[in-house]
Amino acid sequence: MKRILALALALLLLFSLAACKGNNPGSGTNTPAGGTGENQPSGSESGNSNPSQGGSNAEAAKLTGKLNLIELDDRDPSVLRGVTIKGNQAGTAEGFNGRKSSLTDVRCVFELNEWIEFYPDIDKEYGLRVWILKHRDDQEYYNKAKFSDLDPNFANFCDLHYPADEEKPDEWQWGSFYLNKDECKPGYYDFVFTYEGKAIATLLTRFYTADELTVKSDAELEALMHE
Repeated sequence: MKRILALALALLLLFSLAACKGNNPGSGTNTPAGGTGENQPSGSESGNSNPSQGGSNAEAAKLTGKLNLIELDDRDPSVLRGVTIKGNQAGTAEGFNGRKSSLTDVRCVFELNEWIEFYPDIDKEYGLRVWILKHRDDQEYYNKAKFSDLDPNFANFCDLHYPADEEKPDEWQWGSFYLNKDECKPGYYDFVFTYEGKAIATLLTRFYTADELTVKSDAELEALMHE
């Protein structure tokens, strides 16, 4: 009798262990293959998504020469009515660098080491700052961004002020900068126009290696702006 009872208990224990193993959630057989975790980043920088900056998705950035105005309740994008951006290496003064102030046809291709000049269409009392950062695919980031030279994507910045001390201030640039070829890589960058510390407009740009654009004609440069 004792042997029969012991055998029955052993069988009951065996079935219990088998049932527990079949219901174990840690077995991994039902884990989704493409799930998104709560800590997954919401956006990426094109420094990681185009060939010139170490990635593979070159289609992430498309040049248009058009300023993207940021319209939020606490800032007024109409401060900036248009802008002319010129360079001192590529393009002629009459052609590629001779375009009028615009929001939709703004020069957006440059070389590293090229001095870049801003001629904004704004009232004299306004002061803007242009931040130059590695391009971000998640452009909505700029809606609430706090700008700092400690940002790892920061490449340079340029303050724009009316050049009252110049002999012909209405013909003089409001600010200029360049990207050092020894410190910055070719690729896509964002020009972020800020007023009172907050973004009001962005412009997607592309920087080429030093002297890469100098040999190109105005027509070839225009074609690069709309690749």
